[in-house]
Amino acid sequence: MHNIGFLLTDGFQVMALATQSVFEYANLVAGEPFYRIRNYSIDGGPVVSSLGMTVETHAASARVAVDTWVLAGVGDPVAQPTPAPVLAFVSKAVPRARRTASICTGAFILAEAGLLDGRRATTHWAFARDMKRLHPDIKVEDDRIYIVDGAIWTSAGMTAGLDLALAMVEKDLGADIARSVAHKLVMHQRRSGGQSQHSELLDMAPKSDRIQSALDYARKNLSQALTVEELAETVHLSPRQFSRVFTAETGQSPAKAIENLRLEAARLMIEQSRHPLEVVAREAGFRDRRHMREAFLRGFGVPPQAVRREARE
Repeated sequence: MHNIGFLLTDGFQVMALATQSVFEYANLVAGEPFYRIRNYSIDGGPVVSSLGMTVETHAASARVAVDTWVLAGVGDPVAQPTPAPVLAFVSKAVPRARRTASICTGAFILAEAGLLDGRRATTHWAFARDMKRLHPDIKVEDDRIYIVDGAIWTSAGMTAGLDLALAMVEKDLGADIARSVAHKLVMHQRRSGGQSQHSELLDMAPKSDRIQSALDYARKNLSQALTVEELAETVHLSPRQFSRVFTAETGQSPAKAIENLRLEAARLMIEQSRHPLEVVAREAGFRDRRHMREAFLRGFGVPPQAVRREARE
């Protein structure tokens, strides 16, 4: 039996509890209760979530046998710093556990306890800059779904916790069970830890259906040349008018937007497949492998090979 303890504090983000479903379904798929899950707080009893509902908890103590601690974050970790008793407990409990994970801004609990110093970590993108400022000894990577550094696992915000929990199931029970759990939870893809927290289509957020249609067309045809003239024709605008409207609505030129979509598609293929880089470059619409490498260095600061190495690790 692998004991998982969720440590909750007042105002915790209720989304953290959704990750418990991953372990619940892992038990069902495995055909035996491999995981046992309990909610803890420092004093025990009811804890109020960010939504206002209360969750009953057990009292956390040094006598509690927990293999994996999961720390839930709060809505604003800067305005709501971690209480001293929580930090004291975490400082003692984490070294005794097999591993410790934080969901979303739960990474601030580990940071304030000094347990992330010298480590790689991530958190919700909206608070990554605060973590860098408040804890300069942490190697904050603000564009990662989750990061595993030794026995410490940290995840980005909200649904990224599901990806982290699924990665734990894969490590504990194997890839087949993890895939089955993802299928039962209707997770259309299992995201690797190195994947970006952001989607280019979401970041651009065009105001009109016309420009959204052009972006959808581009995403489905990335292996093609995708000239401005072609995109303009799909939405019945002149090339000049299309470029002007596109830039006004997305803040990017069509050429830059297409390159970003190609980069996103290429990184996903590199992380989630074993295709040679030449194939990835061709499928994502780059001229060749060298062209893709230049775009990766501009966009991510690292070459495609580095992304592949990190995904494999």
